[in-house]
Amino acid sequence: MDVFTLFVLPAVAGVGIGILSGLLGVGGGTIMVPIFRLAFGMSPVVSTATSLFAIIPTSVSGAVSHIRHKTCVPSLGIAAGLGGALTSPVGVWLAQISPAWAIMLAAALIIGWSAVKMLGKAFKMKSKPKDASASAAVAEPADTAPTKLTRRQLLIGVAIGLVAGLASGYVGVGGGFIMVPLMLSFVGIAMRQASGTSLIAVMILAIPGAVEQALLGNINFSAGIAVVVGSIPGAVIGARLVRIVPERMLRFIFGGFLLVAAALLVLNEFGIL
Repeated sequence: MDVFTLFVLPAVAGVGIGILSGLLGVGGGTIMVPIFRLAFGMSPVVSTATSLFAIIPTSVSGAVSHIRHKTCVPSLGIAAGLGGALTSPVGVWLAQISPAWAIMLAAALIIGWSAVKMLGKAFKMKSKPKDASASAAVAEPADTAPTKLTRRQLLIGVAIGLVAGLASGYVGVGGGFIMVPLMLSFVGIAMRQASGTSLIAVMILAIPGAVEQALLGNINFSAGIAVVVGSIPGAVIGARLVRIVPERMLRFIFGGFLLVAAALLVLNEFGIL
């Protein structure tokens, strides 16, 4: 590959990945895995490992911006992140002993399930008038974050992290596409807070799995760093956008991009792409 294909294109793609990461609360793995698999021709294991590595700086960048703008619930993010850190290495181990097609199929199924859940919620929501949604977009971030969570809510956060961590290590994603819908359903926070809270968890739970993948020699560092160069500033932009994009639209964007990612993985594994 020439320099443009090896470094410039991944960096440009990284900007888009970062924006979606900061906006939707995902580490970006749901986009990075298909890119590494389809554009770079990496094996499923290397694709997921490189994605897991690139997720960490991307999510840190977005999480810091969300914390500054108070569009997150840090205690819940830490609880979910610590839970996920326990199971992320287990997911990596399972990926090592699984057939390559099984990893991509699992990724597509998990991503697709999350998309259906998110779109279902979006369709049930009533759209607000333009002027009302515009004013709510400014006021909501500071007002909807719970000041203090109960012990039960934090324990639910840990349980959510345990599930997300397993998926993270296995399919090379941050787990945000699982955590965001579950936080909305079982903890009761708003979509705006779920995005930032998920990123806090992602930056914690991805570390053990990424370290394990590095020790196994599965990470393509040059490709991962090239994507990160663009994803770090992109995540900051996305975290700023979450304050002005209406809640219902956030859900539609989240569900739509997950459906596309799942479809790409399935089509590729069946040799259609």
